[in-house]
Amino acid sequence: MPPGPAEQTGGASLPTKGARLAGTGAPQAYGSGTGTSGDANGTLLANAEPLSDKGPDVSDFHQTGRASWYGRFFHGRRTANGERYDMHALTAAHKTLPLGSYVRVTNPDTSRSVVVRINDRGPYVRSRVIDLSYAAAKAIGMQHLGTARVKIEGLSQQQAKTEINETLASNSNSSSDK
Repeated sequence: MPPGPAEQTGGASLPTKGARLAGTGAPQAYGSGTGTSGDANGTLLANAEPLSDKGPDVSDFHQTGRASWYGRFFHGRRTANGERYDMHALTAAHKTLPLGSYVRVTNPDTSRSVVVRINDRGPYVRSRVIDLSYAAAKAIGMQHLGTARVKIEGLSQQQAKTEINETLASNSNSSSDK
C-alpha cells in the first residue's frame, strides 16, 4: 500500500541511484531525481522528443507478480526519465524495463487491464514487480486494496498506440451514448 501520512517526510527529492534510506531501510522516494540529469550528450531529459515507432519494443516480455501503486505524495516529483510524476497519468515504475516502453497490466481478479508507459524505477519493496500510478491502479480496480496480483505483457510502440487509440475511441463512444 502507498505510504501513509505518518510515513511521509518532507525535504528535497532524492536521486534514483543511490537513494538514501530512512531509518526503516526503505527508500524515501521512488525515482525522484534532481531534474538536472541528462543523457550522455548533456541533453536534459525533460526536453526529450515524444515517443515514436522507433521506441523500445518489449513485446517479448511477460511477468506475473504483485503490483502496488503510488499517488499523492509523489505527485509532481521527478521520475527516473526526468519528467514530473502525474498520479492521473497512465504510467508505472519497473526495475528493469526500458524507460519509455509500454506494457499491458491485467488484474486477473477483475479481468480489467490498462496500458501504461514505464517512466520510473521501482518498486523498492521486496516481492513487488511494478508500481502503478493511481490512475492505472484505479483502471484495473486495485486502488482500494493497495496491492494486487497482476500479469504484465510487454508491447511494441505500435501495439501500444493501437490499444491506446482503441481505448480512447471506446471511451468517447460510451460517453456520447449517455
